[in-house]
Amino acid sequence: MSLKIIIASTTLLAWAQAETILGVTVFTRHGDRTSKHYKGYNLTNLGFQQNYNVGASYRDIYISSDSDKQIHGISENKAVNSQIYASAPDQAVLLNTATAFLQGLYPPLQNLGSDGGVQTLNNGEQVMTPLEGYQYLVLHGENSDSPDTVWLKGDEECPPATTSIKNFKSSEIFKQREQETKDFYASFWDAMRGVYDYQESNMSYANAYDIFDLLNVARIHNSSLANATSTEDLARLRTLADSAEFGSSYDAEDKARSIGGQAFAGGILAQLASIVSSKGKLKFSLLAGSYDTFQSFFGLSNLTSVSPDFFGLPEYASTMAFEIFTSENVTSFPSTSDDLRVRFLFRNGSITGESPRVFPLFGGQDTSLPYGEFVSKMQKFAITSPEQWCGICKSELLFCEAYSARDASTEQTAERNGTGMSNTVAGVIGAMVTLGVVAIIGAVAFFMWRKRGRAASPVPVSNKMSARSGSESDSV
Repeated sequence: MSLKIIIASTTLLAWAQAETILGVTVFTRHGDRTSKHYKGYNLTNLGFQQNYNVGASYRDIYISSDSDKQIHGISENKAVNSQIYASAPDQAVLLNTATAFLQGLYPPLQNLGSDGGVQTLNNGEQVMTPLEGYQYLVLHGENSDSPDTVWLKGDEECPPATTSIKNFKSSEIFKQREQETKDFYASFWDAMRGVYDYQESNMSYANAYDIFDLLNVARIHNSSLANATSTEDLARLRTLADSAEFGSSYDAEDKARSIGGQAFAGGILAQLASIVSSKGKLKFSLLAGSYDTFQSFFGLSNLTSVSPDFFGLPEYASTMAFEIFTSENVTSFPSTSDDLRVRFLFRNGSITGESPRVFPLFGGQDTSLPYGEFVSKMQKFAITSPEQWCGICKSELLFCEAYSARDASTEQTAERNGTGMSNTVAGVIGAMVTLGVVAIIGAVAFFMWRKRGRAASPVPVSNKMSARSGSESDSV
């Protein structure tokens, strides 16, 4: 990375005095986990610790009163759920990722030397929450039946995205990489022959990430295979996996490849808009998701022009952060959005003592942008509603069928009005079809309500962040 970039990506310590942080949205990857090649994979103890440590680091930056970057008006010790929003796909590895992060962000009250969690009963008895004042922050685990699932898993259940990835894997450049690395991958067969469903023919660039993942996990956790792969070979396996996964997540000439990142961008816009519309009542948002979302957004926002490192996979527990701030020291939320700016930060991994670093977006030089300009640039590629996502993806998910049925009813009414049917009859039929659509939407809403059974989000449903799952994601 060049000196110019090192200067541009200044650490947080350089951004201190004459500004006020008003809100932050953070997107995190999971920590160390068992190999996703096997069903039921989950965080390891190391992974839990990594996500916890990153959460604690963000506490030091944005929650602690000792920090110059403390979010304006945020509760320092006792978590206030109306100030915090957290969302993750309904998948164990990502729900646990968000939980561990939140534990670091707001640890048990007794650990903070606070008695804020103590309640006094009428008989004088004092009672604290279990686990020494453990703080139960609301975490929204979203399933595949919610329209809000598109924000963090927009590449799933989207046929054009799937087709685009298949096209990449059948491209000449992909086939060339397969041929050039054939002997290299074959050399790891002895280390991989213990994988129950692998054959020697599977040892190729076509399985670049899976092979890297299996050998990397084995190097960390399997003593019998810890030395089966040299540091140099593992680094090359990682680089090849980088190229395969980035190519599956972004293509400047094929928008369908980056639909996940486009939907994520729309979700970020919605979350930042919620901070602004609530006048800063929403202060900190945490979103957990997959590495392909990182890579897709890196490409869309032109971070790859800032550093070639952005072509690579983010490390375990990596985070992206979007700060909303004003360049003045203020005591209340600014009355106009013209006074707001947005800054992007990235932290690659969970190394203790490392702070998120600032990077310019969209191929520019500025390390922050006026809020309006940031929104305008993001909207050039963002998918900003579930309905828009459904139209692009032609998805067969239930909530998309509701949108399709509504559109069909409108078209039918228009066609019948144009072929001699009276407006009265057409109106009755149109109303009946509309009622059918409402029934579909109502069924979806009722099912979601039954599945969730939890407190409402501080963000409106149309803007609320979440992520969908169903089966475990291919890219977490």
